[in-house]
Amino acid sequence: MNRRVLLLLLMVAPLLAAGGLLIPLAPLRGPPELAQLVLIELRLPRLLLALGYGAALGMTGAALQALFANPLASPDLTGASSGAALGAVIGSSFLGLVTPLAMGVSGAAGAGAALLLLFALAGRRSDTPTLLLAGIAISLAAGAATSLALALAPSPFAFYEAFDWLMGSLVDRSLGQAAAALLPAGIAMAFLARRARALDALALGEDVASSLGQSPRRLRREVVLLSSIAIGACVAVCGAVGFVGLVAPVLARSWTRGHPGRALLPAALLGAILLTGADLLTRLAPLGRTIPLGVVTAALGTPLFLALLLRMRWRLTP
Repeated sequence: MNRRVLLLLLMVAPLLAAGGLLIPLAPLRGPPELAQLVLIELRLPRLLLALGYGAALGMTGAALQALFANPLASPDLTGASSGAALGAVIGSSFLGLVTPLAMGVSGAAGAGAALLLLFALAGRRSDTPTLLLAGIAISLAAGAATSLALALAPSPFAFYEAFDWLMGSLVDRSLGQAAAALLPAGIAMAFLARRARALDALALGEDVASSLGQSPRRLRREVVLLSSIAIGACVAVCGAVGFVGLVAPVLARSWTRGHPGRALLPAALLGAILLTGADLLTRLAPLGRTIPLGVVTAALGTPLFLALLLRMRWRLTP
């Protein structure tokens, strides 16, 4: 990875983190007790979730892109995020799993089911149209099922939570919720980072990877399981957030000369920066309102998504 780029990212990350704690300044100018409450109880969990969730999206996106050998295989486009939201909603609304840890387990189960379904529909090394169609179908089906589950939930207020589940939100989360999401996500990411060499070997083909002592089948199971845990735990607390898991790995791979394994950590750093920056932008809405997080990430990620599609089209055009 280019050292100048890495140095720039390492300089930007603390600035964004400081902005996440200090912006807007007005609530911090009141009594010290109120300022401390705002910093510790409201903004610190929000900042930790932005950094950790963004890192999880970036790293799992890079791992899934390496696994499917396709730059469009991100957690949102493969249906993993939508499946995690559906799993968390079913667990909390119908099974009584309301603790953050139990909801994280439900979210991981939903994300894992979505990724396994994608494997069944598209398979490894599927072409781009097949991967997109399968991922979009799973995302749409999971999103519709999430809305239906919330509409039929016993709680009369559950339907109003659909917006947060489908668009993502970091607002009003507690330190306990942040810990419940980030601890399992962090452990899963640590194990995922150790698969960097195996993913680099897999990029050369399954036969080459096997000759180098790697088991492609076991690697697929591990990446799906670890990605499901990381994404499921974060989605269960924050809802689904799109495009960060697509943008961060694509940029990271361009800086690591196309090595998918080496892109894992840079993608995690980029994902953390992108989601923290997007969360800061949500606070700029007029009249004291908050822009939905998913709207900001979609606005940032859609141009890159279209550029990727156009580049693939040009490559395929004889």
